Amino acid sequence: MTDDGVRLMLVDDHVMMREGLRSLLERQPDLHVIAEASSVATAVSADADPQVIVCDLVMPDGRGADVIARVHDRFPDAGILVLTMVDNPADVHLCFAAGARGYMLKEAASTELTDAVRRVARGEDYLQPSMGAALAGYRQAPAAVHASASEVLTPREIQVLRLVALGHTNAEIAAMLHLSLRTVESHRSSMNAKLGVRTRAELVRHAHRQGLVGHE
Repeated sequence: MTDDGVRLMLVDDHVMMREGLRSLLERQPDLHVIAEASSVATAVSADADPQVIVCDLVMPDGRGADVIARVHDRFPDAGILVLTMVDNPADVHLCFAAGARGYMLKEAASTELTDAVRRVARGEDYLQPSMGAALAGYRQAPAAVHASASEVLTPREIQVLRLVALGHTNAEIAAMLHLSLRTVESHRSSMNAKLGVRTRAELVRHAHRQGLVGHE
């Protein structure tokens, strides 16, 4: 934080969300939005010097801790505050490991957001209080239950899993990803084995638990 206030970048693929955040944050005399991005690629190519980056996890070209890692690599001196609808403790843990300094849900009160921004700007970590118990329980759980899709699946398998969860058939997925039907079937079998599931319904439930299905 400087005498002139906090320089902010907003990274979210929803225009209305960014507009709402800008309006909310700039009501505060010490908070200044200097850049916006609708994708990870746009964010990392931005010619800006933000002190705090308010970043969603579900983007058109990335999701979860991968988004944070890429943004952190581009802006290593900025504090990244995750603002998302993904409330999975595994994602919280992985995002902090990837370089995030704060994590909160979009349902949080506006006063909580401005407080979190200022704290991250001061170099402090911030975790929404309502998520503290869930994260503590996750950290105390046996290591075997910590495995998340982003840890055990390949990037291509995660793509396939998201499309399965969105209701696409193997043939549709093959056409969308320019793969053979046999390759998609192979990915499905691999995912089942890695995640310990047997049916499509179980795969879909896993995808939703992991936050792999985008929120509108």
